[in-house]
Amino acid sequence: MFDPVIAPSGTLLGLLQRGRGDGTLHALTAPRAEALAALNHCVLHDPRHDWQVENRSLYYARLLLDLGGELDAIEAHLFDPEDALDTEESRTGLALAVLGHLASYGRRDALALLRRYAAVGANWAWALDELALRDDDAGLRALAAPVLARFSADAEGEAALAAAVRDAFEPRPWRLWAEDPRPAIAGRVRVAHETGCFDRWQRQLSPTGPRPGWSVRAVFEWAQQGAERGAALHVPAARCLAAVAGPDDRPEILRAARQGTDGARCTALRYLADGNDPDTLALIETAVSDGTPAVVEAAVDAFERMRSVAAVGRARAWAGRPDPLGAAAGRMLACRGGAGDRDLVLAALREAVRGEGPDAPTLWTLVDGAGRLGIACAAPVLRHVYRETASSHLRGRAARALAATDPSFPAGFAVECLWDCEESTREVAARNAETADLRVVEQLRRLAADPAEEAEVQTAVRSRIEPDVATG
Repeated sequence: MFDPVIAPSGTLLGLLQRGRGDGTLHALTAPRAEALAALNHCVLHDPRHDWQVENRSLYYARLLLDLGGELDAIEAHLFDPEDALDTEESRTGLALAVLGHLASYGRRDALALLRRYAAVGANWAWALDELALRDDDAGLRALAAPVLARFSADAEGEAALAAAVRDAFEPRPWRLWAEDPRPAIAGRVRVAHETGCFDRWQRQLSPTGPRPGWSVRAVFEWAQQGAERGAALHVPAARCLAAVAGPDDRPEILRAARQGTDGARCTALRYLADGNDPDTLALIETAVSDGTPAVVEAAVDAFERMRSVAAVGRARAWAGRPDPLGAAAGRMLACRGGAGDRDLVLAALREAVRGEGPDAPTLWTLVDGAGRLGIACAAPVLRHVYRETASSHLRGRAARALAATDPSFPAGFAVECLWDCEESTREVAARNAETADLRVVEQLRRLAADPAEEAEVQTAVRSRIEPDVATG
């Protein structure tokens, strides 16, 4: 996945890239050409660092509808000759998802573009998934021939077709095609479906990896084999170790945790932490001081999973250390600390923002902790994270923390959050936004009536407005 370039948070482009509600509000008051140019830039150059946890498509589709935008730029992007050269989903996935939402809102031009791209585009599977949710049976049946023509009739092509049927996110088109009146279509799809099911069955009958009959040493060797080829297997290896290890194996496991190979050491630390072994905390501290980067990461992760009183107590002693263990201690206190740990969590939050910026991965846990512990003094830092982070998911966490710590939130950020790209953030806004603001009431009505809105958001909306208002 590419690393997107994000514009400053005070610009229209920067707001839209972040998916902030203020992006929509500013775009609706900006010159239309400027707003559409910024919007198209976002749709054609996906600004998300992680598309699996961040939403943008519904946000951009709604704004495009509000601006009355055309689809010329999206069409040119989808059917550019580069589509045949750059077949990564990241190039066209967001644009296709936006078209899918537009089709749900009744834009026939969006539906036509999806059909055309599914027939000839490189990322056809994504387009087909969007159509599976929105198109009628006739439209999907018309795509059977062009889609199947992508797969040659030889053994390699049939294997690729079977994999496509097996791995399809939305099975509806394939089910329709399996019942197609054209024997050539239906026969191929049915055979591909049966082949895919057989392949899955074979994989289930032939599992790889350790089994309960293995010895402790065999588990460590398997974990090390994975480490040598770049595959971190210590987590499943630790689970297997729990099945095969007995009390007599503890000395061998402790030795591995102190001086074993990377795979064995990571596995042993994870196993001992999960079992709350009394020597775990000392072994973790040693691993952080003398281990390889892989061992340090595994040791820190194992520590953060611990739930014991002793682990929380050790976190208080380790908080403030200028190393990964100190950062992990702050996160543990954010998750499991008490009111007396507020200063330590606040210090960790401030240090993370100072040292790593508003997109630091450690902030996810620390921001949650500030909200959980109700750290009112954290509000200025949380507001900074809210404004500056490029992660809409982290911004949503900051919004939830602000709702618990900042008295100004209902009349401030909560208002713009009603237009945010994340449904969980819109839900927080629907429960907290000050309804004295006319924009809030109007947006609550819109969300209540929008069939594309998530049920959780609409439930929150109904808790704030009367039923007749929601339907009026």
